[in-house]
Amino acid sequence: MCFACSPFAGALGAALSRRAVLKHTIAGVAFAGTARAAPAFLCTEAQAATEIVDTLYVGGPIVTINDSQPTAEAVLVRGGKIVAVGARAEVESQATGPIATVDLMGKTMLPGFVDPHGHVVMVGLQALAANLLPAPDGEGNSIPALQRVLRDWIATKSEVIKRYGVIVGFGYDDSQLEEQRHPTRADLDAVSSDTPILIVHQSGHLGVLNSKALEEAGLAKGTPNPPGGAFRREADGETPNGVCEEAAFFTAAGKLLGRLDAQAYLEMIKAGAAFYASFGYTTVQEGRAMPGSATMLAKAGEAGLLDVDVVVYPDIFQSLNEIAPSREYRNRVRIGGAKATIDGSPQGKTAFLSQPYYKPPEGKDADYRGYAAITKEQIVDAVDLAFANGWQILTHANGDAAVDWLIEAVGAATAKHGSGDRRAVLVHGQTARLDQLPKLQELTILPSFFPMHTYYWGDWHRSSVLGPERAERISPCNSARELGMIFTSHHDAPVANPDAIRVLSATVTRVTRSGYVLGPEERVDTLTALKAMTIWPAVQYFEEASKGTIEPGKLADFVILSDNPLAVKPEALITLKVVETIKEGKSVYRAA
Repeated sequence: MCFACSPFAGALGAALSRRAVLKHTIAGVAFAGTARAAPAFLCTEAQAATEIVDTLYVGGPIVTINDSQPTAEAVLVRGGKIVAVGARAEVESQATGPIATVDLMGKTMLPGFVDPHGHVVMVGLQALAANLLPAPDGEGNSIPALQRVLRDWIATKSEVIKRYGVIVGFGYDDSQLEEQRHPTRADLDAVSSDTPILIVHQSGHLGVLNSKALEEAGLAKGTPNPPGGAFRREADGETPNGVCEEAAFFTAAGKLLGRLDAQAYLEMIKAGAAFYASFGYTTVQEGRAMPGSATMLAKAGEAGLLDVDVVVYPDIFQSLNEIAPSREYRNRVRIGGAKATIDGSPQGKTAFLSQPYYKPPEGKDADYRGYAAITKEQIVDAVDLAFANGWQILTHANGDAAVDWLIEAVGAATAKHGSGDRRAVLVHGQTARLDQLPKLQELTILPSFFPMHTYYWGDWHRSSVLGPERAERISPCNSARELGMIFTSHHDAPVANPDAIRVLSATVTRVTRSGYVLGPEERVDTLTALKAMTIWPAVQYFEEASKGTIEPGKLADFVILSDNPLAVKPEALITLKVVETIKEGKSVYRAA
């Protein structure tokens, strides 16, 4: 996902003893001292000011993701950190003041989910735009349906359109449309020919503009394709049909969405972070911050708009002066390192492959393999710069040819600067070949895979993108584990909703929309999948000492689920619900 960061881009009861147990029941679960509910405790001002509140979590399965203590009966929290984990009597004995008890009422508590790759800013834009996603996340299953959704959105958003002068839709997917093609400018002109319309492909690597948007973006007959991008054309071979790929799309979108003011940007950030929290995430990512994005995220933190931690990775080619990594959060924000992007997306057929696409996109030759968005020299130089400065670098590489470039670049930088503990990350690696995994392991490149693809686009990969054989191996999670590698699992929101349960289910089952099991040999067990969403992303972020497991001394970042994922059958994982998200002991989301 590249467009996702493009430029617009405790009170206590007075009469209670020191060992008193206080309870506050909310939504079927007993909570105490949480951030978004008025405490139901009797107290005096003096006690509220002087007493230390300890919170005890009991009454349901507690899955710690800590191999040395996999489960617990109770967890004690103080000051936003975990104090004790284990048997209730033992844990309770470590309290230093009156206890507020959270009765899980049979629900299951785990460490808060850690997002290894996504784009929180553009998740906010997605939340504010017309929802063009296909089922099950929306109604965008045909071009007429897209037009209807856009018209309905326009009818209720007149003030937004007047303020920004553009109609934005997010998430159409040509592979799921009845017509099996991209909409064109003519399709969008039928919705409005007076106001610019911009709709974003679910991959985030393509988009469509209506005629007015093309005009305002300065795109006309004969406009040349930019490096690393393309305008699809009408029958004359010269006139843009509205579909823009990669750099062509990012440039056009930047011109149209550059009208968003600072207040709109802050609203987007707040909405994005809140949306993540609703899926159980307590640490999230801005995975390719363009110029100004890091500054706006810092302002959002200063304004108290963030309930979760945000790790920011500025684009190494466009936001170099904003790369100032720190291991410390300031107002819930820190710069984690740098981001580089080599290619596009497989579902959009812009990923850089070593072998041709199974079915090339319209207008392309049979030997079409996609393309790189940058040169090999650029990625070699980018990785060298990161290693020279001791920065962590995350690199988007979907196609196996792009992965080859990354391996070569990291190999060269390692030979020059030494290995160190940089934890370079391969983002996506959708079509990484099995022969590439040992090379990644040797260079200590941590793969962050995208197994949700098996659900959303697995059928498309089999029938059109990669063909039956290559499609079986996308996101080779189990092959990596068999080599002893750790990996992380992401959603790349807003490419897909930041749905942690969908991530978990897809990593374990690899079931496609049609019900086909894509690459059963690459499935992993539920505990492994949970590690790829908790402790291993914490390792990716150099935060394993404070996050990722439920252990004494770590932050009290938790998610409460409707059932125990380790106790349900794999096919039932998708039915789990997020009941509560807790960040450093404070509730930041509760299900209605």
